[in-house]
Amino acid sequence: MGDLVDEVEVAVLGGGPGGYSAAFRCAELGLETVVIDAAHRLGGACLFEGCIPSKALLHVASVLNEAGRAKEFGVDFGEPRISLDPLRKWKQERVVGKLARGLASVAKARGVEVIGGRGVFEDSSTLRIEAGETLRKVRFKHAIVATGSRPGGLPGLTQASERIMDSTAALDLPDIPERLLVIGGGYIGLELGTVYATLGSRVTLVEMTNGLLPGVDRDLVQPLHRRVNTLFTAIHLETRVTALREVGSEIEAALEGRGGERFDRVLVAVGRRPQSDGLGLEATRVRLTEHGRFVQVDERCRTEDPRIYAVGDITGEPMLAHRAMRQGKVAAEALAGRPAAFDNVAIPAVVFTDPEIAWCGLGEAQARDQGLPVKVGKFQWAASGRAATLGRSDGLTKVMADASSGRVLGVGIVGPGAGELIAEAALAVETAALAEDVALTIHAHPTLSESLMEAAEHLLGA
Repeated sequence: MGDLVDEVEVAVLGGGPGGYSAAFRCAELGLETVVIDAAHRLGGACLFEGCIPSKALLHVASVLNEAGRAKEFGVDFGEPRISLDPLRKWKQERVVGKLARGLASVAKARGVEVIGGRGVFEDSSTLRIEAGETLRKVRFKHAIVATGSRPGGLPGLTQASERIMDSTAALDLPDIPERLLVIGGGYIGLELGTVYATLGSRVTLVEMTNGLLPGVDRDLVQPLHRRVNTLFTAIHLETRVTALREVGSEIEAALEGRGGERFDRVLVAVGRRPQSDGLGLEATRVRLTEHGRFVQVDERCRTEDPRIYAVGDITGEPMLAHRAMRQGKVAAEALAGRPAAFDNVAIPAVVFTDPEIAWCGLGEAQARDQGLPVKVGKFQWAASGRAATLGRSDGLTKVMADASSGRVLGVGIVGPGAGELIAEAALAVETAALAEDVALTIHAHPTLSESLMEAAEHLLGA
């Protein structure tokens, strides 16, 4: 029996945020579009194994923290009782499931077919779809590669054990271990470490560099470091894990310079890797960069192969869902012949810990490294009326502007709600607003958003 062969205008490989955004926009532009996804679903790692489930659990942690803080102003809810089965069910059905059903409905309404299976390029116009014993082929005029990324591992160190988890396994909440080792002080390790510590685990975090969140402005990291110092059992910086060994119902970890310690579970959170292997890209003209890891694209998300575009994590840093979504729309419009380019100046980033950290544009150190003369304005939330009413004076808003023109180059915020507040900052950077524009814009009082105005005022008076 011959292979099933479909002919379409656009084939999207991967159903994550970049993939479904591209597919939906293609459909809006009148292009017949299919999405090929190994798991036969839309949402990708972000919805099922990353952004959404982690934020759901972080919300639970926030509720527990707020209940604990309420004792300061005379409200005592007593000791919380955590039932994992209802928590898992709420996360999976009420949060993840609801959003997944919504994406499926949008796809149906726009006529976007989702094909389940592993897609492999046979050439620059054909994808082979492997789904069990069924073989199907899709011939396309254009393809968009949006296969995302997967959790990184520790080569030669991580042995096969259900007690050694990556971020995907940790989000399933197999249990609440009494002792948890988190390897990696980036955003994944800190977010999931916060969840487990709040739920009752004694968390030890190990980071090989000399600070948490490497590469992030130290002014923003300091309040978070103070917080996790009280939340975690231990934080070991400039420390490597040299061996992991399963001993009965425990994992023995050898920590460089600190000897061995035993834990009930280990979370390996050492970043993510693009899923560019095994796609058959060698059968096309697509070129890879960064030691063969990332797909090379231009500002219109075009690869070296004129038929093939690529978006999202597979195209490089920062590996963020909202970057992928914007790229997906750019790719759709570009292949439809519309003028479009991924030329955004500000790509906001958020670490959803307690306190949250968010930033966009250039950081102070980055600006100075580039030889840009900058002025910096800082506003400590200890002087914020709204922060006082929340009992959260540990925040900071920081604005960087060009010293001569006053143009806002970057903004960093640490404090509750920083992820929401950064949107105004991203707009200021993207539209080349001046610090004076921000300072003269009336912000409602008392709000945390005033801190951006106050920081801009401080910068102008510096």
